[in-house]
Amino acid sequence: MAASVCRVGSTVGRALAKNRNPILLSLRRGQASVSYAQSLVGAPETRLTALDNGLRVASEETGHATCTVGLWISAGSRYENEKNNGAGFFLEHMAFKGTKNHPQTALEQQVESMGAHLSAYTSREHTAYYMKTLAKDLPKAVELLSEVVQSCSLNEAEIEQQRPVVLRELAEVETNLQDVCLDLLHATAFQGTPLGQSVLGPSDNARTLTRQNLVDYVNSHYKAPRMVLAAAGGVNHEELVSLAKSHFSGVSFEYEGDAVPLLSPCRFTGSEVRMRDDDLPLAHVAIAVEGASAASPDIVPLMVANSIIGSFDLTYGGGKNLSSRLARLAVEEKLCHSFQAFHSSYSDTGLLGIHFVADKHYIDDMMHWSQNAWMNLCTTVTESDVARGKNALKASLVGQLNGTTPICDDIGRHILNYGRRIPLAEWDARIDAVTPKVLRDVCSKYIYDKCPAVAAVGPVEQLPDYNRMRSAMYWLRVLTMRGVRVCFCLALLLPWCVQSQRSSPALAKLDEDTQRDVLAVDILNHSGVLNSLLRSEHHTVLRRARAPRPASQTPKRAQQGSRFNLSLDVPTSILSVLIDLAKNQDMRTKAAANAELMARIGKRK
Repeated sequence: MAASVCRVGSTVGRALAKNRNPILLSLRRGQASVSYAQSLVGAPETRLTALDNGLRVASEETGHATCTVGLWISAGSRYENEKNNGAGFFLEHMAFKGTKNHPQTALEQQVESMGAHLSAYTSREHTAYYMKTLAKDLPKAVELLSEVVQSCSLNEAEIEQQRPVVLRELAEVETNLQDVCLDLLHATAFQGTPLGQSVLGPSDNARTLTRQNLVDYVNSHYKAPRMVLAAAGGVNHEELVSLAKSHFSGVSFEYEGDAVPLLSPCRFTGSEVRMRDDDLPLAHVAIAVEGASAASPDIVPLMVANSIIGSFDLTYGGGKNLSSRLARLAVEEKLCHSFQAFHSSYSDTGLLGIHFVADKHYIDDMMHWSQNAWMNLCTTVTESDVARGKNALKASLVGQLNGTTPICDDIGRHILNYGRRIPLAEWDARIDAVTPKVLRDVCSKYIYDKCPAVAAVGPVEQLPDYNRMRSAMYWLRVLTMRGVRVCFCLALLLPWCVQSQRSSPALAKLDEDTQRDVLAVDILNHSGVLNSLLRSEHHTVLRRARAPRPASQTPKRAQQGSRFNLSLDVPTSILSVLIDLAKNQDMRTKAAANAELMARIGKRK
């Protein structure tokens, strides 16, 4: 096989070598781009039908010989309380322990005889039961799913038998430090609210949950309007609707009394939690701010922002040639073992953050550069950065839908979150609409000068103090309403300052305050800040870092220029004059601005 692959590769290489005509190559590139666009437009349609009881049936026919069918339910740890937290996870274990018509052994034999895979998962807002099988076995798969959800036995003996299994799984999860860190992040970010609860629940609840607790949970949440029967692969929508009517028409859509489960608002709290354990080899740290909800229009720019930051792992290839700036720093400076930008979106809120695993000596540096990456998104993100992020996001969205199970899961979650399945063509258009300005505005809305939530597990002694991490959520800068006019006035002032400094007698004739003003502008010039001013239409950076940088990282102009460090203690009244001029609508000409500037400085001689 390897040899045949090599022969094919060499044949293709010879064919390309014979056709190096630029016109032909450009035509091939055009055909590739057209085929991508056609693949988006020509993607299979997702069909949606609602039954009389409110249950929704959605399917996408892809023509595969296999299919995945499942039931997605609006139920999870967010709908639980302190007493029954973990009930959904416990039910997940009980689902496959037999039904009223099929005992556990019979159910397992039935699934194995079909060559199917039956599974389930629970998240904070969703619960799913799904089965992957041959397309011809779709009717039997829907029947079994119906029994698992509606007729689960839930006898006392099985509950007691599963209790130690659940406790062992809870103990195993404690060894997965990434999950522990993200659970702690939710607990501190949404403290005192249902979103702060773990999906698995506390071990005390696993020991005390009763059959009645599980029955009440099912009766409260497993209602037809909260369910979506989704399927993908070799399925026929009319057949799926018919099967749904046969097996799910009896699902109730009415609630007893005031038992309607409602989503309570979950407030975000900037805070931190540290679980220090110096015996662990590496530290897991997560920092996040409140993100956008699943249905928010800001979700796409934030997804592009996360794609720009990207991810990194020591096992990745690429070395120092990675496209992500933070990933290159991680390689060059050996900042961490891995990091991942993430965005967990819920129905009315979200978490936008970065999780990294680092040696205890590099936690401070990695936290600094992670927050620096956020500030770059808010202030200095470039067109090339956005283009790279958009391409990476498109590739990720397409790559995630590789197979009937991911497609089915995507359908189920989309129907619950948006009420419809958003096609790839629409995602592509929304991604293309993201510009650098849109990205800066959205990131400033959610990230800039916001209180973060921080969770850390392991040897975290070197993690910075929370106040220091909070102060790194903004850069000191002067906002102006007329950024272009400020740049124009600075351009006018710069030659005058240079001439004044070249002529020491001229500088000596000025009073002490004016001399300090001239030196302040000179310091701005030599530190490179004026170049930042002239490149930006929106802001002026007055100080770029909290502490002086090493000489190797200091711009050459700063090394060769003023002997002063840029500090806010230096009087900057000339800058105040410039800002006043920028805000003054009457000062629109070069002569008027120059005259006003000279007049104001002349009053101080």
